[in-house]
Amino acid sequence: MSGRIGVAILGSTGSIGVSTLDVLQRHADRFRVIALTAHRDVEALFQQCLMHEPAYAVMADPDSAGMLRDRLQFAGRSIEVLAGVAGLERAAALPEAGYVMAAIVGAAGLLPTLAAAKAGKRVLLANKEALVMAGPLFMAAVCEQGAELLPIDSEHNAIFQCLPPAFAAEGLEAVGVRRILLTGSGGPFRVTPLDQLPDVTPEQACAHPNWSMGRKISVDSATMMNKGLEVIEAHWLFGASPEQIEVVIHPQSVIHSMVEYQDGSVLAQLGHPDMRTPIAHALAWPQRLASGVAFLDFTRITKLEFQAPDFARFPSLALAFAALKAGGTAPAILNAANEIAVQAFLDRKIRFTDIAAVVQCTLGQVNSRAATSLAVILDADAQARAAANDRVAAHVGGRL
Repeated sequence: MSGRIGVAILGSTGSIGVSTLDVLQRHADRFRVIALTAHRDVEALFQQCLMHEPAYAVMADPDSAGMLRDRLQFAGRSIEVLAGVAGLERAAALPEAGYVMAAIVGAAGLLPTLAAAKAGKRVLLANKEALVMAGPLFMAAVCEQGAELLPIDSEHNAIFQCLPPAFAAEGLEAVGVRRILLTGSGGPFRVTPLDQLPDVTPEQACAHPNWSMGRKISVDSATMMNKGLEVIEAHWLFGASPEQIEVVIHPQSVIHSMVEYQDGSVLAQLGHPDMRTPIAHALAWPQRLASGVAFLDFTRITKLEFQAPDFARFPSLALAFAALKAGGTAPAILNAANEIAVQAFLDRKIRFTDIAAVVQCTLGQVNSRAATSLAVILDADAQARAAANDRVAAHVGGRL
């Protein structure tokens, strides 16, 4: 069992983390779990520790870390328990871990994901916010420290598979790429009458037709803000201009994204909507390994539909394109305001259609600046959260 690659999973109790552990367990001869982290779900992380026996376990919430430490000691497990952001950053940079799955949802994943890049790890990037908030700084850290950056989002992983290796050094135009086509299902409200959208519930918004995801990402998929964040992520991952990125609604989620070349060729990556495929791809790259995902039966695929997104239905997508074009800290402001608005919707404080309104108001209120340092980015994030919370409070008071 010697020579196995150590893997740290940031956000192991979420859907991506669980899928990663499933793939790792199928290839225990090649990989070993070094560290697992969670926010405050002590029970879930405790059970994962019993099953996978990592050397380290991290709870972002310090009180929860104490509870986990007590339970592991009582169970007779000598697993070192770390806490807080410092604990997450340490887990991301452990010498024993060659690979780091960055799967913490939202801005909370920025610092530990950046720590993994600075430590020169192979970063399996599922936390799109690291690039949305701090694209220039993150990509600079990857280059300077010789880290490997492999995308886990199904769309970006698909694009990565459809591009020639030379794109990273030579650029998209040099390898003949005309545009990148990001596909999205359109979520649960793709055909819902617009006048019914204000009244949809969190439960309806979280009922994604194709993918099994956490509540925040499910709501982002329903508003298509998730696709907007992916547009910004694609800009940094592939060096694509906003004009080279197009979003296409594809309800079946069979084609995960496409790359169009200057000669008219379009390369697409297809598969079942199961995150274990991109996870297995990134773990084994440039080789391949079994993921546990069922194989496509093309005789049962009756149709593949495509349509352009309606910005009246999905204003969040338009806001994301605008933030990318504005540059600077605008994407960080967009992301922070969206996180506040989505949580307010899940808490039933605002309506579904108010999410985009809160984000738009915040973008108009908080000035974008050049993203020159991590301090500037985090300050913009804090200002945006305060402004978005004020907008939510104004709505609750009937003044939005």
